[in-house]
Amino acid sequence: MNIKGIIFDMDNTLFDFVEAKMTACTEIITFLGAGDPDELFEYFRREKHGFENPENIKDYMIDNEIQPLGKYETCVMIYETEKVKHIRLYPHVSETLVELNEMGLLIGIVTDANSRNAMIRLEKVGIGKLLHSLTAYDMTGTKKPAHEPFKHALNTMGLSAHETLFVGDSLRRDIAPSKQLGMMTAYAAYGDRNGAADRITGIEGPDHIINSFHEVLELVLELTKNDRI
Repeated sequence: MNIKGIIFDMDNTLFDFVEAKMTACTEIITFLGAGDPDELFEYFRREKHGFENPENIKDYMIDNEIQPLGKYETCVMIYETEKVKHIRLYPHVSETLVELNEMGLLIGIVTDANSRNAMIRLEKVGIGKLLHSLTAYDMTGTKKPAHEPFKHALNTMGLSAHETLFVGDSLRRDIAPSKQLGMMTAYAAYGDRNGAADRITGIEGPDHIINSFHEVLELVLELTKNDRI
């Protein structure tokens, strides 16, 4: 198979964003002196505001009668600072991306984060220079599993679906739509911190399952071995 490019999901595929957000929630609760970080984190999982929106913190404070609400702005600052501060790449991400670049592959990202937040995270982990394309929520106005973000990434990278591998941690939001568009798919099982709903796709499963990021390189080498003979 002639793979010319790889598109990755970002959060929980390149780094453990859930752990970073959990740490931020813990710091907020420590500052407030009341509440439970696990419960606060669950507010971010709701559909009401979305996974990025700090308004979830205000809702949590109101629902749990944590006063004064004047502390909210400080909580937002703690949340934004601590979640980025504690982002760490999964093992072997940087060196794997370097090797994929050296093979001449185009590397892109499709994320539901807005471009500003995405760039802040990528700058923190230092891999922006290894990427050729970033598709963020504010570029298309739609979130996964809609097809538009995936199509935008393919178009900006000059790739066809059949020559592209997509790697992501959500079966419903990453694997299903990319596979529907004709991409080869690899499910990043090592990073799946999603709820049960995100493990339902309505289609057959991923083409490949990987249990560490370095396996992306092994998979690409296997897929392209006939082209290199």
